[in-house]
Amino acid sequence: MSFLFGGGRAQPSSADKIAAAETELDVVSDMYNRLTASCAKKCIPNDYREGDLNKGESVCLDRCVAKFFEVNIKVSEKMQGEAAQKQQGQGGFGGFGM
Repeated sequence: MSFLFGGGRAQPSSADKIAAAETELDVVSDMYNRLTASCAKKCIPNDYREGDLNKGESVCLDRCVAKFFEVNIKVSEKMQGEAAQKQQGQGGFGGFGM
């Protein structure tokens, strides 16, 4: 009965847990760097004259970040759905029009 409670699966070692945490940190850092670079390029002019954001820049950044995360979530959901289909043996081309 141990297979019912996860006994049949090997538990990850400390090294595996550390590697997974490092990978997750790399992914989050990359996403943050892409977010800041993309939204700053779109919303903050190169010839700024003030130390603080003006209202237009602030609103632009808020919208840009919201859209970035919305798209990121949609892409993640799509990829998870395709991975689940592949595991079930349905395969296919993922609905990208191919």
